[in-house]
Amino acid sequence: MLSHDQPRDWSPDDLPGSISSMWRALKRGYQAEPALLVVAFGLALLAALPDALMALWLKFLADGALEGDRTLMVVAALGLGASATGTWFLVVMSDRTQRRFRDRLTIALESHVAELQASVSTIAHHERPDYLDRLAVLRDQVFVLDHMYMSLFSTAGWVLRLAVTVVLLVSIHPVLALLPVFALPTVLTAAWRPGAERAAEERGASARRLARHLFQTATTAPPGKEVRLAGIGDRLVAGRRAAWERWYGPVAATRSVSAAWHALAWAIFGAGYVGMIIFVARGLDATPGDVLLVLAAGSRLSMYIGATVGEVGFLRSVWLDGSRRLAWLEDYAAAMQAEEDAPVPDRLTEGIRLEHVSFAYPGTERLVLEDVDLDLPAGAVVAIVGENGAGKSTLVKLLARLYLPTRGRILVDGMDLARIPAEGWRTRLAGAFQDFFRFEFAARRTVGVGDVPRLDDAPAVTTAVTRAGADDVVDHLVSGLETQLGPSWPQGVDVSFGQWQKLALARGFMRDRPLLLILDEPTAALDAETEHALFERFAAVSRGAAVDAGGADHAAEDGRITVLVSHRFSTVRMADLIVVLDGARVVEVGSHQELIARRGQYADLYGIQAAAYR
Repeated sequence: MLSHDQPRDWSPDDLPGSISSMWRALKRGYQAEPALLVVAFGLALLAALPDALMALWLKFLADGALEGDRTLMVVAALGLGASATGTWFLVVMSDRTQRRFRDRLTIALESHVAELQASVSTIAHHERPDYLDRLAVLRDQVFVLDHMYMSLFSTAGWVLRLAVTVVLLVSIHPVLALLPVFALPTVLTAAWRPGAERAAEERGASARRLARHLFQTATTAPPGKEVRLAGIGDRLVAGRRAAWERWYGPVAATRSVSAAWHALAWAIFGAGYVGMIIFVARGLDATPGDVLLVLAAGSRLSMYIGATVGEVGFLRSVWLDGSRRLAWLEDYAAAMQAEEDAPVPDRLTEGIRLEHVSFAYPGTERLVLEDVDLDLPAGAVVAIVGENGAGKSTLVKLLARLYLPTRGRILVDGMDLARIPAEGWRTRLAGAFQDFFRFEFAARRTVGVGDVPRLDDAPAVTTAVTRAGADDVVDHLVSGLETQLGPSWPQGVDVSFGQWQKLALARGFMRDRPLLLILDEPTAALDAETEHALFERFAAVSRGAAVDAGGADHAAEDGRITVLVSHRFSTVRMADLIVVLDGARVVEVGSHQELIARRGQYADLYGIQAAAYR
């Protein structure tokens, strides 16, 4: 089942894939703002036309002056004035329209990328180095993806200018049509350069991420105390510099090589341009107006080609590159949901079964869990124990569908968990983890996000706080549940790690009727007595022997399974079923009394800890 975590291969040189990605990106922009897109594109083309005709009016002006044709001179002067005024007016209108379109599109694109990453059913893409590098580049590019439409509008305008200029040149002599041919090397190098430079940047993306991490470690508040106590500030600075050099060195070398080739390409165009001017001035029986047109159009041709080449390069580096990454993320998110066709159960009757489950973290081959067979009966309280690194938290993550097994399968009442929609399954989960996140909101929302539909339900939040035994935390807050958490915010307050942990636990208890309650060492910062009392209360509720803090007893009728991970055996012993992990395998399963009587690994661990408390 490893294929669930792998999207189809992505290649920066896949031309059909690039065209498809571009088209998908275009459609997304049209879907977001169809009217503004059409108007902005039309104005960009209209603004190009009068500018391209400037060389023609200069020819008429020169011919009229030399021939004494006052009518032709007046027409040329009016044409120049109209072209200049029209260009200015249309450019201003086009810029303002494009800016409005870009502002609206930026919100749509950023929201789309954020939603895609959040919708992926597993978290493997956050832990695979190759995916992290790809996503890091996409996050940098998402803020300029909106510019690709501006670049498209500009490119269309420059191409129109270029086409009109070539027509004017050919009107003097057909051989002048060769002048754009001399510009082809600049187009080719401009299209090649961004891809080569982007490839060099991506090869060093991990070093760049390390440089950013070291910079944040050295300059932000959370690690500040340890950085100063350990005296590693200088080492962090030096390490950050070394990591940055590992990224920038190859990138700078690639840029130098690409710049040299691009300069050579422009030298070829310059030689062709000078040759064409000499050809018209000396090889043709041309009027001074014709020579002036070639000079003006030729000089503008170089400007138009340069601008077109620049926009093509931007499209190559941002649009093709960014749109491919965006398409990859869209496909990856869709692939994670491709086989989710089973209903989310309303209750558990049989329970959860693991059949020959093995798991290795993305990017590694070492199995963290190996050939695990395990039954978690409906309505049971299950404790998972083992030494650090035995796979306890990994097993919990598999049950929460944060990962899919590398091999084997997990069955929920006989249905493969991989086929149950992850989002729906997680609405029936509750609990807390040892590596909780500190949501710096008002305390009420910090707890309430545990059940978003009831985010603003004050009684529900109060109930969750009581379930977690966090009333003492709220009572000490300046404004109770309305207190802003986090000292970096206005009127924000800082709370201790243990208080954060209690609030995180309350957040995990927001849902009233979970099918699976996961408690993965969420009370590590609390004393043993508090943890024991808390787990004892919820174990009783899970068995249907007590009424929960919300005033209802749903655990028994729903078949809720409570999974708790703890190193404290005074807590573990209350479980119906104890699972002992060691070396990625399940080595013992049974009740506390059964495992003690067996005198195996659990009995040894229990004896060691009991002796420590005597």
